[in-house]
Amino acid sequence: MSDPQTVEVETGAEPTASVIWLHGLGADGHDFEPIVPELRLPETLPVRFVFPHAPVRPVTLNGGMAMRAWYDIISLDRNGPVDKAGINESSQLLEGLIAREEQRGIDPGRIVLAGFSQGGAIAINTVLRSGGKLAGLMGLSTWLPLPDALKSGGLDTTPPVFMAHGQFDPMIPMQYGRAAADALAEAGFDVDWHDYPMAHAVCPQEIDDIRAWLVGVLS
Repeated sequence: MSDPQTVEVETGAEPTASVIWLHGLGADGHDFEPIVPELRLPETLPVRFVFPHAPVRPVTLNGGMAMRAWYDIISLDRNGPVDKAGINESSQLLEGLIAREEQRGIDPGRIVLAGFSQGGAIAINTVLRSGGKLAGLMGLSTWLPLPDALKSGGLDTTPPVFMAHGQFDPMIPMQYGRAAADALAEAGFDVDWHDYPMAHAVCPQEIDDIRAWLVGVLS
C-alpha cells in the first residue's frame, strides 16, 4: 500500500518532533495547514507537521458521491454498520507515515497523532492498534470508531490524550466525543477533555489549549 500524499510544514530547521494530523471528511491535507503559525510554537521546539490527503472514495452517507474520505460512512448511528475494513486500511496508511517519520530520524516517542472528525477516528484507532510508544493522541470533534478495539488487551495506554469538541456540534454530537474520552480513560489513558461553545469547528481558545498541550508533551 503506497503512502498517501502529504502537505508538510516545519516550524524550524531540523525538526525534533512530528505531528501527523488527519483532516475530516471531504477536506484535504491543506485544511489545517493555516493553524501551524497560529500555534506559535517556541523556536526551541522545531516540529514537522504532516497533513496527509485521504484517498478519494464513494461515501454512502453522501449518496455515493466520491470525495476524500478515510473510510466509507454508512450511518451516523453509533450502533449502525461500520466500514471496519476501511478504518483499518487507513490506520495502516497512518502507521506507514509513522514509520516514515522514524526513518527521517524522529523517535516514536516524539510523534503525535492528531485528527479532526473522521481523521480523529482514524488517529484513535491507530493508537489502539499500535504497539509503539507515541508522544500523544489528539482527537478533535471526533468519536471512537471501533469500540471493540479497547477490549483487545495489551493496549499501550502511555500516550497522553487531548480531546476537544464543540458543545453545539450538529454533525458529531458532543456526547459521541465525551463517550470516546470516557472509554479511553476507563481503559487507562490519561485524557485531557475540553469542550467549547462552537459547532463542528476549531476555535481560538482550542488552538491555545492545543498549543499548551503540545508544548507539554513534546518538551
